[in-house]
Amino acid sequence: MSARAKITENAAWKAAKPAVSVLIPFLRDDPADLLTLLDEEAASVAGAVEIVILDDGTKDAALTARLAGQVRGMALPARLITLPANEGRSIGRNRLASAARGGSLLFLDSDMRPDHRRFLRDWADLAAREDPAVAFGGFSLLQAPTDARFAVHRAMAARSECVPYGERAKQPEKYVYTSNLLVRRDVFEAEAFDSGFTGWGWEDVEWAMRVSRRFRVVHLDNPATHMGLDTVAALAGKYEQSAPNFARMVRRHPEIVATYPSYRAAKLLKRLPGLPRLRRMMRRGAETAWLPVATRAFSLRLYRAALYAEAV
Repeated sequence: MSARAKITENAAWKAAKPAVSVLIPFLRDDPADLLTLLDEEAASVAGAVEIVILDDGTKDAALTARLAGQVRGMALPARLITLPANEGRSIGRNRLASAARGGSLLFLDSDMRPDHRRFLRDWADLAAREDPAVAFGGFSLLQAPTDARFAVHRAMAARSECVPYGERAKQPEKYVYTSNLLVRRDVFEAEAFDSGFTGWGWEDVEWAMRVSRRFRVVHLDNPATHMGLDTVAALAGKYEQSAPNFARMVRRHPEIVATYPSYRAAKLLKRLPGLPRLRRMMRRGAETAWLPVATRAFSLRLYRAALYAEAV
């Protein structure tokens, strides 16, 4: 652990011998509600689960103090790692894994909320019963905000991310996100996240492509809600960040990425003259509030593919 990191642990941490470590990175988000919900399950998991939280450079002293107080009061064994500067999603998750003690690592984003009150218990039972190499529990929008400003993201997530586990299992490496993902420790040590991915996007999918060549990826119905829906402008900004990561993934796994609709759309758009101008029109269409949500979502998917055209 870096000497620069500030560590806060609670009384239950030192003596705990967990089987599952829940790893929660965050940057500026507040994971307090998620920690409260997880801690409600402390009695039912009977020492089998610990929590490790990483503040990846938020630099908010008030938030740090409040979370440190919450961690100290938790029944679950818990550790808070506070970094003075942002290190990025891949490095942060690798750092979390190095701080964990469980044989299985449950990656859970700070803006997720379990959809039922046996969430940790089901993960702990699965680890004890089957000890899977990799398992993904799934996304939902059950508790997500329904504000009109998030309607486009909600429509896109419902179509591409909130997929039933039976469908996910048909392309197991495609539907893997580090928002609700169990990884056995030896698997993670064999295949860590690629720190060459920076900014937002694709580092978890690329990781799953590598892992699926060596280990079985299973899917199950143990969902959590993705609460962090974005406006069109915020989501477009993330897509702009993700274009270099998409290019890196294409270079490393061309045969898999070639089957993705986003790749095929990018290849088609690459042939069009005046693509930068068309790309601006696509974004404007996605941001036009009076258009139907389905039309705006389609425009935003086209905008993403047009960005990725530079990578293919």
